[in-house]
Amino acid sequence: MNTLDVTNLILSLVLGLITFLFIFRIILTWYPQAELNRFPFNVIALPTEPFLVVTRKLVPPIGGVDITPIIWVGIFSLVREILLGQQGLLTMLAHTG
Repeated sequence: MNTLDVTNLILSLVLGLITFLFIFRIILTWYPQAELNRFPFNVIALPTEPFLVVTRKLVPPIGGVDITPIIWVGIFSLVREILLGQQGLLTMLAHTG
């Protein structure tokens, strides 16, 4: 297993995990009584909140609904596809060598 394969694996796991956390964050928006400062919800809230704070300044809630987690799921899914998808940059680089 070479360095590029290890990089692809780690990047795939990190991007998959952060996307998973944002999907859980979307689900948590359905339960406004959930306290994001308490375990187990803080495990989801702490890594995602820095991204959401920045995005909320640019995209206000629409009809009282915070859509910023959905935006980040799209961004991370796009980045993962561009880098690691079937014709992704890192995938193509791994197969040319």
